[in-house]
Amino acid sequence: MTLQRMLKFTTSQLTGCAALLPQVNNVRGIKNFKPPILYEHIQMPERPKLHYIDRVPNYSNSQIRPPKMHKMLGLMRGPETVHNKLIHKQYGIQATGGGRMRFVHFEVIRMGLLRKLDWSRMFAIWRVDSPWQAVTKKGQGQRMGGGKGNIDHYVTPIRSGRIIIEIAGHCEYVEVKDILSKISAKLPFKAKAVSQETMEWDLAKEQWQSENNQNKYTMEYLIKNNMDDLQRKVKKIDHLYFGKYV
Repeated sequence: MTLQRMLKFTTSQLTGCAALLPQVNNVRGIKNFKPPILYEHIQMPERPKLHYIDRVPNYSNSQIRPPKMHKMLGLMRGPETVHNKLIHKQYGIQATGGGRMRFVHFEVIRMGLLRKLDWSRMFAIWRVDSPWQAVTKKGQGQRMGGGKGNIDHYVTPIRSGRIIIEIAGHCEYVEVKDILSKISAKLPFKAKAVSQETMEWDLAKEQWQSENNQNKYTMEYLIKNNMDDLQRKVKKIDHLYFGKYV
C-alpha cells in the first residue's frame, strides 16, 4: 500500500480500523521493587586489606634449626570439617579439591584483590595459615643417597571444602563474583567463588539428591556390601568417603 492510498482513508474507515487494534489500558502499574540491602550489622575493620604472608615461618628462637617434614598427604585428602563455613556470611573462595598453596599463590590472591576491590566499603580476611610445611628437594644431577635433601620451600596443605579467603562489606555478590572466579582459576587446586546463599543451595541440593535417589547401587552400597570384591580393590580413603574425595 502506497503512502497516497493511505492518506485517502476517511475518518470513518480509520475509526473502524482502530477497533481491530489491541486495547491498551493506560493505568500506571504498581512497581514491586525489592527493598535495599541494609549493612548495619557489618563493622569495617581498621585494616581492610589482606596482610602480607611470610614466605618462611618465623621461629621464636633463632637457634632452632628448621625441621624437615614428611609429605603428609593425608592433610590434603578428605573433607575440611572445621573451616568450611563463612564467618561473615557473605562471599569468599572455597576449595573443591585438595592441594598445596605456595607463597606465590598467596601473592596472586593478595595482589589480585588489592587492585580490584573498593577498600572504602569492602574488606577481606585470610582463612588459611601461612606456609608452614617444609618441602625438601635435591639438586639437579645429584646421585641417589646421602640422606634427605635440603628445604626448598614451604607450603600450606588444603582440603576440599576449605574457605581460602572471605570478602565482606557494603557490596553484593554480583560485584565480586567475577573477581573471585578469576582468582580461583589460578590456584593449584579446584576452587570456586561462593556466597552464603550458594553454599546453602548446594547443601540443600545434595541432601535432596541423596534422599530422592532411586538407584540404590551407589558407591557406598557397593563398597559396604563388598560387591565385585571392592573392599580389596579400592583405596583405604574410599572406605571412609566412598569415592567422593580423591
